[in-house]
Amino acid sequence: MSPSGILVRRLHRNLTQNLVGGHIFPSRLWSSAASSPAQDAPREVFRTSESDPGQHTEQHEGQFYSLSAQDVRAIFPQGLPWCFQQQSKTFNETCVMVRPPAVELIRYLSNKSHLSQPAVRYVLYGKRGTGKSLTLCHILHYCYTRGWLLLQVPDAHVLVKNCKELMPSTYHKDRFDQPLEASNWLKNFKATNEQFLKQIQTQQRYVWSKREATEEGRPLGEVVDQGLTRVKSASDAVGVVLKELKRQSGGGAFRMLVSMDGVNALWGRTTIKKEDKSWVSAEELTLVHNMRKMVQNDWEGFDALDPFVPVQVTNYSDKEFESCYQYYMERKWLQHHKALTPEGKEELRFLSDLNPKELEKICAFL
Repeated sequence: MSPSGILVRRLHRNLTQNLVGGHIFPSRLWSSAASSPAQDAPREVFRTSESDPGQHTEQHEGQFYSLSAQDVRAIFPQGLPWCFQQQSKTFNETCVMVRPPAVELIRYLSNKSHLSQPAVRYVLYGKRGTGKSLTLCHILHYCYTRGWLLLQVPDAHVLVKNCKELMPSTYHKDRFDQPLEASNWLKNFKATNEQFLKQIQTQQRYVWSKREATEEGRPLGEVVDQGLTRVKSASDAVGVVLKELKRQSGGGAFRMLVSMDGVNALWGRTTIKKEDKSWVSAEELTLVHNMRKMVQNDWEGFDALDPFVPVQVTNYSDKEFESCYQYYMERKWLQHHKALTPEGKEELRFLSDLNPKELEKICAFL
């Protein structure tokens, strides 16, 4: 058996809109964000009590469901997407809208026939701000509740931007290691998948130095710990972990989801310079090299399938916009009295053009 899904989120390149580097919170009564639901907003319209993502179907589309704090810590030890995480802290809850792309992917991944099929690549695509990252979070929550091993890259840009420490690779002379980024990835991977690290065993011997080695048949957790305690070996430890998981994923012992947010960055330009001030190319980075191999079509049986299954994430539908508007009202996020009128709601619809990110940005100032 091969892993049932390789899920990546692709950035939309043909858009001139600038990235928003931060979220500005206006002056307002923060205590009101966690107040009781608005009396005139029927709770069942925009919320669902079904918190199990595996039970989400078309009838739940456009409704918000809650993730427990325990699940959020376990699945996203590195944190949720930044703006959404700030909003969740303000609202004192983590709620994600059930949207058609997530329901579609859950249906694909829950198909038991995938157990006997090679790995399938799914690509989330769409314009900026349509909700690709949160759709990915929804899928990760589903796979976590079903006992999958989660191999995730929360933001591929981190691997190619603003590297804190760069050093020549001890394994390959033409590559560069990023020990701090690799160590941080190992720490988060361990936090999410610790139960698997005791079960999965290495299938060969790995030598780290003249005095240190991991023998064949040892728990994979020892490789992770090697990278955490010897930061210099962290990049190589990541490579070993990925190699072992890819090799053993077809054995039927576990199901694995490989998810990458912003996967385009693995083939883009970097902002990292060498000692001679020349730019480092993405393929010269050990972490990028290893992550690229996880989405290549060299998994067993891969050549029998199409390259990938595209799943489009679009702007809000009218129902989804209404649901989001009611949710903001319930959380007392809309403070301006005109925003609570029918005319104000229509203006929000027009200004945001039903784009989830634009709606969130506009409402932050109201």
